[in-house]
Amino acid sequence: MTPAGTPNPQAAKAPEPQKIEQIRQRTANFRAEPRPDRVPAVTFQPEYRIQNADRWQGPQYEVYRTYRPERRDRSYYQSRYQRIESIGGGYYYFNNGYWYPAWGYSPQEEYYTYDAPIYVGQRAEPPDRIIARVQATLQEMGYYKGEVDGLLGPLTRQALIGYQNDRGLTMTAVMDQPTLESLGHG
Repeated sequence: MTPAGTPNPQAAKAPEPQKIEQIRQRTANFRAEPRPDRVPAVTFQPEYRIQNADRWQGPQYEVYRTYRPERRDRSYYQSRYQRIESIGGGYYYFNNGYWYPAWGYSPQEEYYTYDAPIYVGQRAEPPDRIIARVQATLQEMGYYKGEVDGLLGPLTRQALIGYQNDRGLTMTAVMDQPTLESLGHG
């Protein structure tokens, strides 16, 4: 990031395709583990809205502008979504390229580090695997200083903002389609 906060495309040069492929291979079977000592969990808040999402322009951000967390039971999720998985200490459901926290699916397993949709594309790979790839890529580029843990915690969101700023992307601090594609993981 430049001192004036203007985009610096040179600083954000993505790794070469072979490096991206190595990162993909290294994270192919990645599984996140809960790390509440390092990445605190968020709690369900029915009135929660993603900060500044109302300012993000374009159809690729509509899902974030309209996101409203819901707490439902297991049968609700199972009757509506084909893919529901326990990932990193909490349950998520897959819908149209995004994983969402399945609040209430299993009240004993609600370790979520971020309450928002996580874009992964149509392949429906688990979000922890995609987050680990993004963390490893951002680490390679010098943005991410934490451990590759597959959790969308504060250090990962901070690295995303730095990268998004330098690339001239909308600074969302989330795993969105433009960011994922820009990093070579879309």
